[in-house]
Amino acid sequence: MTDSDPKADLRRYLQVARDALLWKLDGLSEYDVRRPLTPTGTNLLGLVKHMAGVEIGYFGDTFGRKFPEPLPWYDNMDDDPSADFWATEDESREDVVGLYRRVWAFADDTIESTALDATGEVTWWPPGRRVATLHYVLVHVIAELNRHAGHADIVRELLDGATGVRADATNLPDLSADTWAEYREKLERVARAAGS
Repeated sequence: MTDSDPKADLRRYLQVARDALLWKLDGLSEYDVRRPLTPTGTNLLGLVKHMAGVEIGYFGDTFGRKFPEPLPWYDNMDDDPSADFWATEDESREDVVGLYRRVWAFADDTIESTALDATGEVTWWPPGRRVATLHYVLVHVIAELNRHAGHADIVRELLDGATGVRADATNLPDLSADTWAEYREKLERVARAAGS
């Protein structure tokens, strides 16, 4: 077994999840990246915008750093608590993706300049739990980012069938569309039988 650098390991997992989330937008129309595909409005571009706010909060506010750009939706969440989960008509895909990439640099700067055992205050957490180390915050953000990347997996699959963490890594067996349809039909039969 080789020695590893825990911070580098955490940063690698963070970046893999970031890249996977952005890949979900590739090749889709402006409509499809914004299209709400669940009853609660989950959409791909909104997930990216949400994660930009998440990383600003955890790697900025928590450690006493202010993101240098104004974010009207971030500062006025009382008016629309879900404002970070959708992009307005005036916010292009390029705007949201560009913002998220700038947030990466901002967050990475915090991660690079802060010791894993350094503490910050997560003011939106319950009293008594608000003080957290950078290590804990990194694990928390990686978990949240992977959760939302999983949401993006499902939304993208519903749109055009694309799956995986990147175009060349579907993470699924290489089966034909007919074989997948047969597999899905089998699962449907099993579900109906178990449900009756």
